[in-house]
Amino acid sequence: MVRVAGPALSLEASGKLGGTIVFSKWKGRPYVRSLVRPANPKSGGQVGMRAIFKFLAQIWSTLSDGDKADWEARAAQSNISPFNAFMSYNQFRWRDFTPPAKLDPATEDDTVSVAGTLACAAGVRSITVTQPITTANDGWGVILFRSLSSSFTTAFDNAIQAKPIDGTEDVVFVDSPLVPDTYYYNTRTFSLAGALGDEQTEVDDTVT
Repeated sequence: MVRVAGPALSLEASGKLGGTIVFSKWKGRPYVRSLVRPANPKSGGQVGMRAIFKFLAQIWSTLSDGDKADWEARAAQSNISPFNAFMSYNQFRWRDFTPPAKLDPATEDDTVSVAGTLACAAGVRSITVTQPITTANDGWGVILFRSLSSSFTTAFDNAIQAKPIDGTEDVVFVDSPLVPDTYYYNTRTFSLAGALGDEQTEVDDTVT
């Protein structure tokens, strides 16, 4: 059912029509789009995008007012908020398997963190992966990748989580819930300016 506050397609409308189109409003602007039902909402690409989306959404609140203001020029180009400019720009970068950047534009000219020996330990339907950080440098975050095959290559569609780096504190990921199987993991650090670090030495463990 479509609920309207004025003629459909003019003032305001919200809801689905015929199971094919959707009426809604974003930032005070009404819009209409086709109704999209993902064939597999847990595909590698979907999970990989959500991993960075979650990282970006959480990290925004920790940025200084000056850092947030750095996104105002890009936001003005599309008449959106600095937050949405930050999210959009960095998600487009990530779709090309390029990590996000704190400031606009990404220069990729700084130094990623130096990572120590990756480790993992299986628990009840879960595996905990620990990435030590030996030298912080200009590190901003760590991306966790997972596969059911050994010697895999890290990619956009096998990323499952991303977490910020805090100095030289260990970055700990909990991968759960898992079905019984052997899981293989790798990580890559990324910098404030959007530079991507090298793969680490792959680790694995088995959930029974």
